[in-house]
Amino acid sequence: MSYQVGPAEQIPEGEALLVDSSDSGAAEDIAIFHAEDGNFYALQDECTHETASLADGWIDGTEVECPLHSATFCLKTGKALCMPATVDARTYKVEVVDGQLELDI
Repeated sequence: MSYQVGPAEQIPEGEALLVDSSDSGAAEDIAIFHAEDGNFYALQDECTHETASLADGWIDGTEVECPLHSATFCLKTGKALCMPATVDARTYKVEVVDGQLELDI
């Protein structure tokens, strides 16, 4: 199933957008990141270590740091890169089609 998020330009490079599950129909909230490499990536929004929004985290290159305990995740793969997170984050496919973000859920 595909969800139309809106214009890609709504997410500046180095920022994230929270897609609420009640809007998208997904089983969980999803964070879409516009990474510093210019690409868009999507991960489950909730940190796998403890309840915190990854959309509120800090983007560095193609990684996001959780705002609560500084766990870091790879935006490309969802891999947990450092403690305290030991469980990888789920990834979602997101692409730009005619300037619009489309999220596969």
